[in-house]
Amino acid sequence: MKVALIGFGTVGTNFARVLHEKRRLLKDRYGFECEIVAVSDLLRGSVHDPKGLDIPELLGLVKETNKIEGYKGGTKGLDSIRTIREVDADVVVEVAWTNLETGEPGLTHIKEALRAGRHVITSNKGPIALAYPELKRLADENGVQLRFECTVMSGTPTIMLGIDGLAGHVVNGFRGILNGTTNYILTNMEKGGAYADILKEAQRLGYAEVEPSADVEGWDAVGKTVILANSIMGTELRPGDVEREGITKIAPGDIEAAKRQGKRIKLIAQAWRDGSRVKAKVAPELVELSDPLASVSGTTNALTFETDGLGAVTIIGKGAGGVETGHGILTDLLAIHRSM
Repeated sequence: MKVALIGFGTVGTNFARVLHEKRRLLKDRYGFECEIVAVSDLLRGSVHDPKGLDIPELLGLVKETNKIEGYKGGTKGLDSIRTIREVDADVVVEVAWTNLETGEPGLTHIKEALRAGRHVITSNKGPIALAYPELKRLADENGVQLRFECTVMSGTPTIMLGIDGLAGHVVNGFRGILNGTTNYILTNMEKGGAYADILKEAQRLGYAEVEPSADVEGWDAVGKTVILANSIMGTELRPGDVEREGITKIAPGDIEAAKRQGKRIKLIAQAWRDGSRVKAKVAPELVELSDPLASVSGTTNALTFETDGLGAVTIIGKGAGGVETGHGILTDLLAIHRSM
């Protein structure tokens, strides 16, 4: 299998590293052999070799120079669109930056790849949250797959559980903790910390961005809620359809009041069927301690599906991280391999 990689930041480099480190295991266990034949990154440059790129050399260049254009051999200078259109690749792995307002540049990347008859794997929430129904139709029309496991809970197989693991069931709704930054803040506020101090620590540890509004105002969880609802519940929600409230108004007194009631405050993302419609909401909620979501602390994520056959099914795991996301992309790659 030949892969063109669009984006070579934290996710792209970790995927390449995972693929290289597990090369022997993948061949022995799954009969799977794969070459990255092209990498294109707006900041780090691009290189293409139809025979396959030397991953350790690429990673070494990034570490030493933060560029890949010093790679020995190969064709340099192809931008992302030319890479998608011109490189002979079976799969385009799109891991450029996320934009939940426009979906760009990932949205254009994905459309170009699907129209070119290439399978697409992405960790990019923006395009899937904003245009999943359109992209799914485009993939079907061109006889290729669109896979996006890493857009929700990183490498924890949430999408796969909802679509494949619960095949034959009706998913009537879901509720969960889908943002690690806010869960980290709420967990530590319960221990007595102040919101501003905990946020600074989360930023220092890399859990929160310098500009943290996407997390603390609930936008990140909204994007993931839309992705889950559209892909698993068969609706066509937009981010603006989701009722939203972040955690910035939660005070220490609210945390203490929840404790006295034997409950915890969690930022809960949820969707449910209301007749023929699907409604969705992201907001802080008081969660009973008997609820599996109440015990989920720190940056861990969790999601409970409500099904007609099994009742409540809960999955808990890491919701972020470059290595975890790299493994999630590999999971999608193997799913395409099995189907082929």
